[in-house]
Amino acid sequence: MRRSAARHERSDSAQCPHRPPCPGCPRFGQDGVAPGAWDTLEALARRHGVSEVPLIAGRSTQYRCRARLAIRGRLGSPKLGLFEFGTHRVVHIPNCGVHHPLINQVADSVRRALVETRTSCYSERAQLGLARYLQVVVQRSSQSAQVVLVANCTEPSSMAPCLDLIRERLGNALHSLWFNANVERANPILGSRFQHWCGPASVIERFGGPAVHYPPGAFGQNNLDVAQEIIGYVRSMVPPGARVAEFYAGVGAIGLSLVDRVGTIMMNEVSADSLHGLNLGMAELTAAQREKVSVLEGEAGAALEAASGAQFVIADPPRKGLDAPLVQLLNENPPEHFCYISCAPESLVEDTARLTAGGRLRLVSLAAFNLMPYTAHVETVACFQR
Repeated sequence: MRRSAARHERSDSAQCPHRPPCPGCPRFGQDGVAPGAWDTLEALARRHGVSEVPLIAGRSTQYRCRARLAIRGRLGSPKLGLFEFGTHRVVHIPNCGVHHPLINQVADSVRRALVETRTSCYSERAQLGLARYLQVVVQRSSQSAQVVLVANCTEPSSMAPCLDLIRERLGNALHSLWFNANVERANPILGSRFQHWCGPASVIERFGGPAVHYPPGAFGQNNLDVAQEIIGYVRSMVPPGARVAEFYAGVGAIGLSLVDRVGTIMMNEVSADSLHGLNLGMAELTAAQREKVSVLEGEAGAALEAASGAQFVIADPPRKGLDAPLVQLLNENPPEHFCYISCAPESLVEDTARLTAGGRLRLVSLAAFNLMPYTAHVETVACFQR
């Protein structure tokens, strides 16, 4: 079996001033998908008689429209970047080549604001210091940035001078500014509470359909150009007028793009922030579009009724793969078509074995998407038929 030629893939020759020790691009300079991940997909394809695995890719520099950076360092000398492997030492990455240039601009403005307002940086060891993390999301249509400053405090008053200076310095490049409180000793980057400082309530993207809204706490892909390729690929497989169910729907990037194509669609999601984004998107649908859509909240494994009567089922689970009750349902009562968007080849292989064990579903195609160049990650769309 051969690997088909990648569409849109371009080898961008560049040097990185931050390697080593920055761990962000462990395969920096290497084209295509990591050999280990590709070998896993090829073996899966051979096992199920799939003759070809196309690889779809995009640019390998300036592709990241979403980034989370740790903030550490001494007062007056902050560092914004990624942790070295196995440590809490931050590698300062002011000129990251895979970031959208606006992310680097925002990080520089935030760093300067921290210095000028003498805002302290967080320390894991002492559990002291204010500025903890920075999240930046670029909205493609406006080329402006949604900025979240994560702080080790419950109220934004102590961060107000810094937030106001960030707003002033970024000007029209700022989409919106948010304070996030994270006083936990655990590793999660974002806390549960956001306070809106200025700007619109969500970043808006379009993937060939209605507006998709991303509030600051909602999950979103960092490579939107390749994500759009994935959504278009899935959309092309859905029969017109089909009854569709989507599990792990997030803010509705896939489901909302299908509204004008399907007969009905029921979307399932558990995250409150993603559900908020999904509701914002649904509020902008026309009355006719809105009649086609329903939402079932909760864990996928407890929302199996979403698949009742569905001809086409879509699932885009986290790295651990499909919830066990969903696998059992699909195995015992398979729909005509099942589309599985996977971010981890290992869980895809395990789930495929379970899905096909009963002989009522078969894997008919695989397509790979180089969503995060220079990493071990590969996104895969696996299509099953009854």
